[in-house]
Amino acid sequence: MINIPSVKVGIVAVSRDCFPESLSVNRRKALIKAYEDKYGAADIYECPICIVESEIHMVQALEDVKKAGCDALVVYLGNFGPEISETLLAKHFDGPVMFVAAAEESGDSLIQGRGDAYCGMLNASYNLKLRNVRAYIPEYPVGTAEECADMIYEFLPIARAIVGLSSLKIISFGPRPLNFLACNAPIKQLYNLGVEIEENSELDLFEAFNKHEGDLRIPDVVKDMEEELGEGNQKPQILSKLAQYELTLLDWIEEHKGYRKYVAIAGKCWPAFQTQFGFVPCYVNSRLTGRGIPVSCEVDIYGALSEFIGTCVSQDAVTLLDINNTVPADIYKEEIAPKYDYTHKDTFMGFHCGNTCSKKLSSCSMKYQLIMARSLPEEVTQGTLEGDILPGDITFFRLQSTADCKLRAYVAQGEVLPVATRSFGAIGIFAIPEMGRFYRHVLIEGNYPHHGAVAFGHFGRALFEIFKYLGVEPDELGFNQPKGMRYKTENPFE
Repeated sequence: MINIPSVKVGIVAVSRDCFPESLSVNRRKALIKAYEDKYGAADIYECPICIVESEIHMVQALEDVKKAGCDALVVYLGNFGPEISETLLAKHFDGPVMFVAAAEESGDSLIQGRGDAYCGMLNASYNLKLRNVRAYIPEYPVGTAEECADMIYEFLPIARAIVGLSSLKIISFGPRPLNFLACNAPIKQLYNLGVEIEENSELDLFEAFNKHEGDLRIPDVVKDMEEELGEGNQKPQILSKLAQYELTLLDWIEEHKGYRKYVAIAGKCWPAFQTQFGFVPCYVNSRLTGRGIPVSCEVDIYGALSEFIGTCVSQDAVTLLDINNTVPADIYKEEIAPKYDYTHKDTFMGFHCGNTCSKKLSSCSMKYQLIMARSLPEEVTQGTLEGDILPGDITFFRLQSTADCKLRAYVAQGEVLPVATRSFGAIGIFAIPEMGRFYRHVLIEGNYPHHGAVAFGHFGRALFEIFKYLGVEPDELGFNQPKGMRYKTENPFE
């Protein structure tokens, strides 16, 4: 995947000066060995300069990990730890930070070899809060060398997303279509997250597209499209225009990303797009998203932001779908109920016109956009990529700013069922446990738009922690709560 960071994690051990420094030294060495034995050495860097016991040590360690090119940091409490110096290290490190602590090794070493990091983690968390420093602390942050190695590995996708957001620019084209107020995008929270935003008119995009007419690269892009589509190339006459549009977007990214490393696009796709450009952009959106450059539909800026986060976490293509329609009762009764332990309300169809990467579809065909063709000439609605979405695990999620600029997010894990949709577009039959309650008390109650980002796999744990790290308050972070766990707005009476 292009357009996402690879992170290098610096591991700095800390020690309270009234504890033996050797505890932290030896435990750090054991941690590094455990990580390298299981995951390799490519992702981590062991800070050898010193064990941080003082503010001077903190500065030395900070300079060392920066010089080594580390963009994420693990503060490892080999013993109780110096609560001031270790939290200053987190404060002054420019990137995501994680705190973990060493468990005691043996009942025979509880006098000179007892580290008390279990206690020190409490003081570390208190001091982080005093200094308004955000840090990732795992669910149970105290462990053996092997357990802490696993925690660091779980930190990698979280770190990738945080690093990615700090260098992300979202490029948008055009205002939202009429009646799409739900996809509101107050940009203040983008800046709070460290994200840049460049807003353009679709007229600017149209001008750039026209300048690419006759581009010498178009035939090569067309050939690549033909190879990707295979037998699904049902509209060969439109590929040249789609290739021209793809080159327009790629050149715009290079010319406009400025000092940022990563880009996502929130694109305009109707109502005037088809009549002026002469096609719909869905297939091009799917191709760029498949490479790691998310392109959201209908100028959904926070949809593009969510897709980018999902790409960083999964290191794979994501998609953006409407939480669209119910599964007809006959399909549920005939093809779902006899095979799967889901209620009818646990299921729904996720759909979009044709923006999902071909690698995430069971099969694909280039077609026209049926909904738009109801009111426009069919020839200007060509360019969607249709097919049923591949069955398998998924995570549905979204990060959103409310109209009054509060961050809000949800995460729900489930699956795409291997059941034919009998419908059109890029579409799948989704099953999420307790979806009916989640739909009412998170999606509706939280005033979320109909667009949700989809990652192909179960990534709820990492996404949940990312949203916490970004400052989403507990009351604003929704998930599909299991039966028996009542939502605040859920009526307690049968």
